[in-house]
Amino acid sequence: MAGSVNKVILVGNLGADPDVRRLNSGEPVVNISVATSESWRDKQTGERRERTEWHRVVIFNEHLAKVAEEYLRKGSRVYIEGQLQSRKWQDQSGQDRYTTEVVLQRFRGELQLLDSSGGAQSRAESQASAYGRGGASGEDELRRQAEERTRQAQQGRGLADEMDDEIPF
Repeated sequence: MAGSVNKVILVGNLGADPDVRRLNSGEPVVNISVATSESWRDKQTGERRERTEWHRVVIFNEHLAKVAEEYLRKGSRVYIEGQLQSRKWQDQSGQDRYTTEVVLQRFRGELQLLDSSGGAQSRAESQASAYGRGGASGEDELRRQAEERTRQAQQGRGLADEMDDEIPF
């Protein structure tokens, strides 16, 4: 195999408010816990069943950390894109422990609020930082595009209105 892929996509709800801490360098690190659920009907009993998985997410990206700190709250519905990483640590008794987390690195990852009235702004900020466009002009352009899409969605217009019936060849 020529390469490999380590990509995690989650859509779920926060189980608690974000835990924001600072490294010695002053850079923020945000820890959040995201719940994803699936439901089904049991074939034998006909009962509705549900299973919830909890995912630890760590945000090292400074811009995404700001978005998380400012906009995310317990129950917020989010879209997260990151990488799966495992790490080893020791508990208070000196026992080795292992944990697996979804990590959003400095220049990788994406965070989108799916249920926020300020979603257009935070989505633009998160996309700008996720793609390493930390400059104000990149964020402003993404914010403008996101606000335009939001405005079109609220007016009941979508991409179908923008499409032409003629095939371009």
